[in-house]
Amino acid sequence: MPLPRSLSVTSLPGMEDWDEDFDLEDAVLFEIAWEVANKVGGIYTVIQTKARLTAEEWGENYFLVGPYVESNVRTQVELIEPTNPVLKRTIDQMNASGCKLYFGRWLIEGSPYVILIDVAYTAWSLDSWKSELWELCSIGVPWFDREANDAVLFGFLTAWFLGEYAAQSEEPPHIVAHFHEWLAGLGLVLTRQRQLPVATIFTTHATLLGRYLCAGNVDFYNNLAQFNLDKEAGDRQIYHRYCIERAAAHCAHVFTTVSKITAIEAEHLLKRKPDIVTPNGLNVKKFSAVHEFQNLHAMNKNRIQEFVRGHFYGHLDFNLDKCLFLFIAGRYEFSNKGADLFLEALARLNYLLRVNNSDVTVIAFFIMPARTNNFNVETLKGQAVRKQLWDTAQTVKERFGKKLYESLLVGQLPDVAKMLDKEDFTIMKRAIFATQRQSQPPICTHNMLEDSSDPILNCVRRIGLFNSSSDRVKIIFHPEFLSSTSPLLPMDYEDFVRGCHLGVFPSYYEPWGYTPAECTVMGIPSVSTNLSGFGCFMEEHIADPSAYGIYILDRRFRGVDESCNQLTSFLFQFCKQSRRQRIIQRNRTERLSDLLDWRYLGRYYVAARHMALAKAFPDTFIYDTQEPTSTSGFRYPRPASVPPSPALSRHSSPHHSEAEDNEDDERYDEDLEAEKDRVNIRQPYNYPFKNKVPVAAAAAATPVTNSIADSYVSSKSDRSSEVSSEVSSEISSESSHKGSNKSSEKGSEKGSEKGSDKGSDKGSDKGSDKESDKESDKESDKESDKESDKGSDKESDKESEKGEN
Repeated sequence: MPLPRSLSVTSLPGMEDWDEDFDLEDAVLFEIAWEVANKVGGIYTVIQTKARLTAEEWGENYFLVGPYVESNVRTQVELIEPTNPVLKRTIDQMNASGCKLYFGRWLIEGSPYVILIDVAYTAWSLDSWKSELWELCSIGVPWFDREANDAVLFGFLTAWFLGEYAAQSEEPPHIVAHFHEWLAGLGLVLTRQRQLPVATIFTTHATLLGRYLCAGNVDFYNNLAQFNLDKEAGDRQIYHRYCIERAAAHCAHVFTTVSKITAIEAEHLLKRKPDIVTPNGLNVKKFSAVHEFQNLHAMNKNRIQEFVRGHFYGHLDFNLDKCLFLFIAGRYEFSNKGADLFLEALARLNYLLRVNNSDVTVIAFFIMPARTNNFNVETLKGQAVRKQLWDTAQTVKERFGKKLYESLLVGQLPDVAKMLDKEDFTIMKRAIFATQRQSQPPICTHNMLEDSSDPILNCVRRIGLFNSSSDRVKIIFHPEFLSSTSPLLPMDYEDFVRGCHLGVFPSYYEPWGYTPAECTVMGIPSVSTNLSGFGCFMEEHIADPSAYGIYILDRRFRGVDESCNQLTSFLFQFCKQSRRQRIIQRNRTERLSDLLDWRYLGRYYVAARHMALAKAFPDTFIYDTQEPTSTSGFRYPRPASVPPSPALSRHSSPHHSEAEDNEDDERYDEDLEAEKDRVNIRQPYNYPFKNKVPVAAAAAATPVTNSIADSYVSSKSDRSSEVSSEVSSEISSESSHKGSNKSSEKGSEKGSEKGSDKGSDKGSDKGSDKESDKESDKESDKESDKESDKGSDKESDKESEKGEN
């Protein structure tokens, strides 16, 4: 089933333009999830990174609700007294009734308020609440499912808390409760069943049944409409969980999910189409200097090279300067995460590099936690040998330097033959003999508890990649998450990613995909698939993703063998890139980080909350549900330095030249490309402060129908008009290169007309003084931006080329 682009719910401009007239003074937001101050999986990252932006929007009326886990509270939460009098009365009343609730600040960016519920304290009510759940919803929870028991306790306590808060409020409150995943979903079902005055939102980050089905090697996406859902859930003993998740999706005022591919999945498995897609974002920290992230890549790459020197001691017969580091990381789901496809592609890549006599060596890291009992002795020995060699070299260097110094003091040129004596040669020979090794470098860095049945190791044995000297592809399996305190590879995950050249994530089931998103933010190219939310999002917003270092693998409409060949082609073309081409590609990849910033993607959550308030309280809040009739997604154009190719599968890269470092042969203008990308991406969304407009005025106001892109075009009209016609013509010509972009051009033209009208209307209402001030500010800002960009571009090219290899 193809993903339609005619109506894009994840297009950045395809959203209503909410101004400050949506008053939240009388509203309060409770965001409820099992992973609030309790790291279990990716939802923790979503809530943690989004908290700062949500706190800016809601201020003192934003509260996170989660479970009380003492070990996490000690290190992450500062317990304080509630400042909200209604909330204080609510917590006191519940604590007096036999519950245990804690209030504090979560010590993360934004310092949001948290309400932590001790579910174990009320475990005595589990049986009665299970009976009530059966009577109300006909959902039976077995006694042996501890996770489901926790969900029942957490759900009833959450509904109790929301009802108590509404009862303690002096005036009828406007409560928004946002529930994440099925573990919190029961609270939503009870809230609606008890008819509490609460606007509810339910977000599923991955459907329960979808994850279980994909883990069982089922042809999932081609059979979505054919599954017997009740039978499949019952066969896997998760029918009660599935019922809770499906009930929450149907009871919510607004149902959301994280990607278009998961929206299709939810529509078939949960039988409700999501109202809006809310992509996951990150807090992007931009560097003041353009080339700084390139320097970080070079620095961390050197640290990885040091580990490689020790791991391959005795067999270091390849050039580290022509060595590429690839990696895959995440939960150890061998098929779901695409580790099986990656290994098969590596075997085929090894063959291509050997038959083409390539001097490039590829080292592929597998960072997936598995059951181990300790480090591999041979791996630890390699790092010890490397350190010993380094110490030996330093000793000889000091002796050599002392003799050289004494020779120069007496005014004589040193006799090279006498600079190193027999003792020095003896020390060096002993060090060389210590590096001799009879066995091959190890594949796994740890001792596996289930070595014979481990999927990765068994696949390595089948394809025959044993790190031999004839192989151009080497494999290192690190079955443990990275840490800076590790004696083996002392690097945090972020530093490790920055030091690699390419992240490979050919997942079969990936509702969003934070790992390729993190690579993009750090300026590292990555491979994703059209079955991941991240891949679909990037395909929608970038005309030629591979030119920006985002390789989208087709796993939806191709067989396994075809997908493997495509991945092999991606990897082989990447290996053929020159050093300068990789630098250019990383510059482009890093520029895409704005797409993944919460200041852009947070607006989807804003729209979801506004939609829920309008549905729950229609007399106070208004939401215009009019949908755009044409393609409304903006598209990054193909970079000007990329030659157009009729073959879509061909790798997009700058023009190949015989001399790698000859800048005259490259059709690449960093200044022009960066300016074009700045035109395509709008300014970050600034959340409005509350108390701007009364609620009555908000209800009487005419619904806003123009899109965010329209307001951006009007605000940027002066700047974009000053960009030369060459830039706009190149954008249109590149976007018209593919026939599928015609509709998006029409949508953008319509949006620009609407935006200009809107801008002129707003401008006429406001004074001419403000207009002149804004224009002068924009002109001065643009001039300063151009001067700083031009001044830093040359430096960035030089610095990044020095730092690459």
